[in-house]
Amino acid sequence: MTIAQQIQVATTTPVPERHAGRNATLLLVSSLTIMSGATIAPSLPAIESHFAGSANVEILTRLVLTLPALFIVLCAPFAGGLADRFGRRPLLIVTALLYGLSGMSGLMSDSLMGLLIGRALLGVAVAGIMTTATALVGDYFSGPARDRFMGYQSAFVGFGGLLFLTGGGLLAEMHWRAPFAVYGLSLLLIPAVLAFINEPVRARPSATVASAPGGGGTLWLAVIAVYAAAAINSIAFYLLPTQLPFHLNAMGIGSPAVAGLAIGVGNLVGAVVALSYDRLRARLRLTGVFGLAFGLTAAGYILLGLADTLAHVLAAAGVVGLGLGMMMPNIAAAAMAAAAPDMRGRIAGGMTASVFAGQFISPFVSQPMIAAFGFAGTYVYAGLAVGGIAVMAAIAALVLGRRG
Repeated sequence: MTIAQQIQVATTTPVPERHAGRNATLLLVSSLTIMSGATIAPSLPAIESHFAGSANVEILTRLVLTLPALFIVLCAPFAGGLADRFGRRPLLIVTALLYGLSGMSGLMSDSLMGLLIGRALLGVAVAGIMTTATALVGDYFSGPARDRFMGYQSAFVGFGGLLFLTGGGLLAEMHWRAPFAVYGLSLLLIPAVLAFINEPVRARPSATVASAPGGGGTLWLAVIAVYAAAAINSIAFYLLPTQLPFHLNAMGIGSPAVAGLAIGVGNLVGAVVALSYDRLRARLRLTGVFGLAFGLTAAGYILLGLADTLAHVLAAAGVVGLGLGMMMPNIAAAAMAAAAPDMRGRIAGGMTASVFAGQFISPFVSQPMIAAFGFAGTYVYAGLAVGGIAVMAAIAALVLGRRG
């Protein structure tokens, strides 16, 4: 059975009909989240050079990539509430339109501040798109089928990341503005959303999270733990797109195309691993997957700090991608497992905010480290820190496993 056939078969209750068009549209919409940053990541050095006369250009250039995350953090909880109250479909249509218009603003902006304003509006759009996409997966699927589709969703995002990064790198070779045109692709998805995305039938509102033997309080603690894992993972992962192009330049092997390839390798490996997420979760459970994913990310960053050739950099990025491929579907699966049907939008909004809070914080954490330890040292120390978290997650998995 092909992957496309498996995706179509994966649909289960509470939505009984099988709809390949709906599933494909949901996967395409999900890829917009990685496009929001990946497409322009290879352009960062050229953007910094173009606006070299601006004050604080080093940090502001990084914010071109990560500023959307701040507005996602601010808006995602509200987007979740709107999705629960007024429906997923209307919010998805409006934010897809805003995504295309704000993303393409970089084609015309003649100042760094104008560029940042457009990126802020892009963040508002991504908040709605990612929140509704995650909630829709929770609505359309349940049980192992949900795990399977979340793996496919993460894989699609990973493959999209490779496409957008390498394509963005090639476009950036032409001009740093060229990658901003790619955001217009979101406008082509609006007809598909109108045609294939139906509003799910959900339970009447309540103020609780899904019940479990441990009680609602235990699940709220689990939700908080998932949010923390999402933020930490983003802080660590965004050391690749925000700093690797500059690290490659310092190594003397940097160019937009090479940077796009190196970052894209991690997305490609992660995408392949994500295809098997449902089997990984069945063997290791949620906590075990968290431990393994953090451990691989830690190993990848230590290897990246020790790398001295492009081949070594690509291999290290691949190891980081192994962790990413397990982590992203696991975060979403854990969040949706804790959410009652009428709470999925709000829980998804909190998860989205946590993911992008880490993304926004990442350059503020890494820049002081780079000033103190250099690029290579920063990757090594980041790997050691993430490794400590991996050990704690592994211990938690063992304890929970013994409790059954």
